[in-house]
Amino acid sequence: MKGIESFGPAATTLGGGFFVGVLIGYALKKVIKLVAVIVGLFLVGLAYLQYHQIANINWNKLQTVSEGMLMTVANLTMQVQGISGVSGDGHGATIALLAITSFGIPLSSSMSVGFTIGFMKG
Repeated sequence: MKGIESFGPAATTLGGGFFVGVLIGYALKKVIKLVAVIVGLFLVGLAYLQYHQIANINWNKLQTVSEGMLMTVANLTMQVQGISGVSGDGHGATIALLAITSFGIPLSSSMSVGFTIGFMKG
């Protein structure tokens, strides 16, 4: 009977993590879609203004700036994940790994599965 009583907290952790992961994945995909639509409409507006010679857009400069911003975001993401290591002695990856494992394997694994399903359905 002791095994059944100890199953409750583990089931709550698994179910709660899965549910939160689904919500986060679904919401994130909706936000990404909204941002993509807004940016697309902005670029269409710029192209329209240039077509009617109201504004003169330097598309090469715009591409250079956007590539620089994307590289900055990619580098920050890799540093947060501990891929490149925050410090030269490798402690950045160790700290990131300890932060992930402090949540516990059941919570993080069920949350990642829920996130994947929520992101696919969003």
